[in-house]
Amino acid sequence: MNAPATIAFIDLAAQQRHLRPQLDAAIAKVLDDGAYIMGPHVKAFEAELAAFCGAKHVISCGNGTDALQLALMALGIGPGDAVFCPTFTFAATAEVVPFVGATPVFVDSDEVSFNMDPASLERAIAHAKAQGLRPAVVVPVDLFGLPADIPAITAIARAHGCKILCDSAQGFGGTIDGQMTGSFGDVSTTSFFPAKPLGCYGDGGAVFTDDPALAKLLDSLRVHGKGSDKYDNVRIGMNSRLDTLQAAILSVKLSAYADEIAARNRVADRYTARLANIVDTPVVPAGYSSVWAQYTIKLNSAAERSAVQESLKAAGVPSTVYYPMPLHRQTAYKDFPGDPAGLAVSESLSQRVLSLPMHPYLDEATQDRVIEALGNAVKTARG
Repeated sequence: MNAPATIAFIDLAAQQRHLRPQLDAAIAKVLDDGAYIMGPHVKAFEAELAAFCGAKHVISCGNGTDALQLALMALGIGPGDAVFCPTFTFAATAEVVPFVGATPVFVDSDEVSFNMDPASLERAIAHAKAQGLRPAVVVPVDLFGLPADIPAITAIARAHGCKILCDSAQGFGGTIDGQMTGSFGDVSTTSFFPAKPLGCYGDGGAVFTDDPALAKLLDSLRVHGKGSDKYDNVRIGMNSRLDTLQAAILSVKLSAYADEIAARNRVADRYTARLANIVDTPVVPAGYSSVWAQYTIKLNSAAERSAVQESLKAAGVPSTVYYPMPLHRQTAYKDFPGDPAGLAVSESLSQRVLSLPMHPYLDEATQDRVIEALGNAVKTARG
């Protein structure tokens, strides 16, 4: 008997088929114009992105990691500063902190939302102060597409004199009480890595701010620290520009993004309705909306997760673990400080989370196949 065909975890080909005529036209226009670096499509896309999310200024750049580093540079963060990051996230959130000479301080996650736990943040700030560090920046991450608890985090950050840098690499387009990610904090960032909900066909990123002076500084920093004269760089900067081709592609994708977010939510709602009595399904708080970068369930243990993954694989259903090891356990980050009460929730989540196929073109028949396979896998794993 032949093995079942494997479902696409993120089906970029389906999206491309849907948008192909517009994508071909946009790419052809860039080729005809011949302006491959900082061409007119870049400024046009930045304006479109600002209008979409409500931020006053958008500065595109080479990738999501550069976006975070540019933000820290623009905020003047350096030695002696503490930057508070969740430990249950991708390495990019924290790796930019030592680049500017500052110290990442790790914060635990909330069991339900997967996002930064405000109570843990309070303890981490007190610990950083006790170690002689200056609390400087809080970096909430919109994990798996759900905005972080920005209201609670903002209150804590402001009370301690911290700036807020929102890492919305996974959550761009999510909302809190109708306000969209990209418009929160002193500065926000996102990534256009191809697998992101709004992704290009290479690398790309963006920084968002309502502060015109900060926007001007970011524009300088992304192009070698440029001044008014191309050959008089007025500060140490980076080379981090969004390619014109990627900007043109992203403009097309942005035109379909609202519809794709709605489609992602339909898939998520159907998953939850059918899976809630089988596994611990994700929760979206009242007043929030998610873009469902991932649909992430929780299982009872690492052993159960492994058994479920093997069963799903045999049924042709892919699954992925984001993230199997929190940052504070990784070799490069194990010596940095964190919440003195420990980071137990993040450690537990890393052993139990499992992400299922999720994209806006996931039809109901394929959803049913995922749901049935997961039900069978969990039943088998639990005996």
